[in-house]
Formats: sequence, C-alpha cells, structure tokens
Amino acid sequence: MILKVNNLRKEVTSGDSSLIILDDVSFSLEEGQSLAITGPSGSGKSTLLGLLAGLDSASSGTIFLDNILIHDQNEEERASIRKEKVGFVFQSFELLPSLTALENVMLPSELKSEADPKSNAEYFLERVGLKDRQHHYPNQLSGGEQQRVAIARAFACSSKILFADEPTGNLDSKNGKLISDLLFEVNSETDNALVVVTHDHDLAKKCDKTISLKLGKIVE
Repeated sequence: MILKVNNLRKEVTSGDSSLIILDDVSFSLEEGQSLAITGPSGSGKSTLLGLLAGLDSASSGTIFLDNILIHDQNEEERASIRKEKVGFVFQSFELLPSLTALENVMLPSELKSEADPKSNAEYFLERVGLKDRQHHYPNQLSGGEQQRVAIARAFACSSKILFADEPTGNLDSKNGKLISDLLFEVNSETDNALVVVTHDHDLAKKCDKTISLKLGKIVE
C-alpha cells in the first residue's frame, strides 16, 4: 500500500467563523495504481493533493505515505519525505527561470545526491520529446514544452508516487492529450503510483480509480 487515507479533515478558522474544506475523506492506493481526483472548483481537490504530498497539515485524520504517518511529521520531516518519495507536477509548472530545461530536470536528483543526474535528466527529456530543447530556458519554451519539462523532472527524481495538479488545465486540447498520454506512458514503465487532480474526463477515465469530491466530501 503506497497511500492510505483515513477520515481526513481540513478546517480553517478566521475570527469566530470556520470553514470545512475536507470532511471524512478515506481511500487507499496500491503501488503502481493511478487515481483521479475530480469535482467542481472549490470542492477541495487541490487542498487534498497538498495534504497527500505533505505540503499542508490536516486538522484530523491520518495519511500513510509508503507506510509513514506523514501528518504527524514536522515541516522539516515532511520535506525529507517529499525529497525521497514524492514527485510533483504543478499546474503552473514551477520551473526555475534561471536554469535550462536540463538543469531544471537534474535538480531533484542532484539534491538527492543520486549518481549521474545529467544522464538521467537527458533520458527523461528525450522520453518527453525535448532532446533538442534541453539547453533552452523556460521563457524560450511554449506552455506545452514547459509542462513536459515539469513531467520529466517529476519522473527523473525516482519517486514512489507522483502527484499532478491539473496537468492539462492550462493547455489546448492537442497539448492536453499529449501531456495526458505522456503521464501514463512514462508512469507505466515504473512501479510508481500516480495521483491526478483534474477536470479532464478523458484523463480521469485512464486512471485505475477515481474519487469525486463535492463540498469537501467524497460523493462517488
């Protein structure tokens, strides 16, 4: 079991009022499986993804990531878990503008002191069709190319689980299909699990499992 979530709740307080963002969310995911998290805007999808990746803390409930109880860890400990076990594809790409595509993809492997991060990065850039663009900076790449760099970076860090937040959300239908196909194609070559937040029904249908959120609760 790579991911197990029990009775997860996220509540924020402002003054005398409180807002429940997630309520009693439970599910599990096996190694190598893929999961789509769907639902309307404001349903808690991105909040849930952030909690699963250890980017935020829950109000109550438990999250086991690769058998580690991550919600009980402090920020430094969660950062260490993310470095070792998590890949993340952000909707806004989050590429470092001062680094080339190759350097952006190399960075996670370098931080983990892995052997030969350059060859690893070159392999995944070629895998996503950007062999000839590896020395370009983000502002020299199209949106679709930047997203492919972000995907190559996520896979290059040898994570146990990959989280992707609306990976096709900012792309046209052609590039959206390309990114969707790449996510599953490259992921199928590993034992990594894949968790995708998406409004894209075609992308969601490709996943092994789907949960749909409404007002912070799982409705199906």
